[in-house]
Amino acid sequence: MSIKITMPALSPTMEAGNLAKWLVKEGDSVRSGDVIAEIETDKATMEVEAADEGVVAKLVVPAGSDNVKVNSLIAVLAEEGEDAAQIAKTALAENDGAAVPAPQQREAGDRALPVPAGQIAADEQKPVSIAKTAGIFASPLARRMAVQAGLNLAAIAGSGPYGRIIQRDVEAAKQAGGAVAATGAAAGPVPAPAADESAILAVFKPGDYEIVPHHPIRKVIARRLVESKQYIPHFYVTADCNLDALLKLRSDLNMAAPVIKKGEGSAPAYRLSVNDMVIKAVAVALKRVPEANVSWLDSGMIRHKHSDIGVAVAIPDGLITPIIRQAEEKSLSAISAEMKDLIKRAKQMKLKPEEYQGGTSSVSNMGMFGVKNFAAIINPPQATIFAIGAGEKRATVKDGAVAIADIMSVTLSADHRAVDGALAAELVQCFKNIIENPLALLI
Repeated sequence: MSIKITMPALSPTMEAGNLAKWLVKEGDSVRSGDVIAEIETDKATMEVEAADEGVVAKLVVPAGSDNVKVNSLIAVLAEEGEDAAQIAKTALAENDGAAVPAPQQREAGDRALPVPAGQIAADEQKPVSIAKTAGIFASPLARRMAVQAGLNLAAIAGSGPYGRIIQRDVEAAKQAGGAVAATGAAAGPVPAPAADESAILAVFKPGDYEIVPHHPIRKVIARRLVESKQYIPHFYVTADCNLDALLKLRSDLNMAAPVIKKGEGSAPAYRLSVNDMVIKAVAVALKRVPEANVSWLDSGMIRHKHSDIGVAVAIPDGLITPIIRQAEEKSLSAISAEMKDLIKRAKQMKLKPEEYQGGTSSVSNMGMFGVKNFAAIINPPQATIFAIGAGEKRATVKDGAVAIADIMSVTLSADHRAVDGALAAELVQCFKNIIENPLALLI
């Protein structure tokens, strides 16, 4: 029986992707786990592995194709003993250019939605195709075992890193006599109705404009930000922080950095930025105010044990928030080195999903652009985000006299369902105290 390979959903927000490159050609033999293609998703460029073995009968979608819908047919494998030419002809006739509808997925998490019980029962009566399992975060071995056992991967709870379905999960489902239902929230918010484009264009003179198609990243940003503002009750708390002590500590630490050899020259082992210290300050503040290190669920509150801090990074056509995991436990030099690596790979679209999905809070810093203050939009499923303004010389009152100091404004956006006003004020005050007494960052 031929094996259909479809465009996988490589992130929870992916609707379509660009098939950048085929790493196999028609007639090649592939095995489960072999890398067969490179896909440009809404966030990164990722390698795609074969979930089964066979001979490449037909590459339906050519390399370089843009905006290939999730779950649309991209290639066909022939199993041992099958006529590859006939398989290719049949597959093209059946597909007839039509895309398979993409399965519903949660926008605010990393897992597929649970499948209704009736649908699970029906699916378990027939083999599960690669098309059914391609958009699910699972190891190649787990996929193969599920297909052989006739299990629906969408209904198996993963116990691997970041919820990945692995061998033991499929074995547990087999021993239980069927698929283990995945946990998850109910379907997400209904998308807002599309604007009347003809009415909008009618107010502009023809020939005075051009329409530039949206990049997939821009579409995802637009949808998620609309949902965030529409369904999360934002409120804002602003405070001014004196940076004098922090800037002095930063200068002292950078001056004390050991020099290491690089090729024929040498360079400091690290060079801390103010943003590196802000990331650590947010992480420590959340550790000290654990009631604010939460995420909202209708069924209960998620209390996070670590401070996983997302950092907004501008990339072509949008932005992404790579995450510093367990930032409260890392040194400033470790945060600095990790952040430089994440920024570099983010701009190259080379981040892995687990490097930008999740997080417990975020930092958005526009100080380098001279922005005094602003309010950021919360990135679900997080409940808070810190908007950092520029440090600037301002007149302040110290010991009853006017003095000049470097002042930075910070605005916390908080989800009022999870963080009340007094708690948000406590978190901001804790952050301010750490910034103004930065030796706490070294403990």
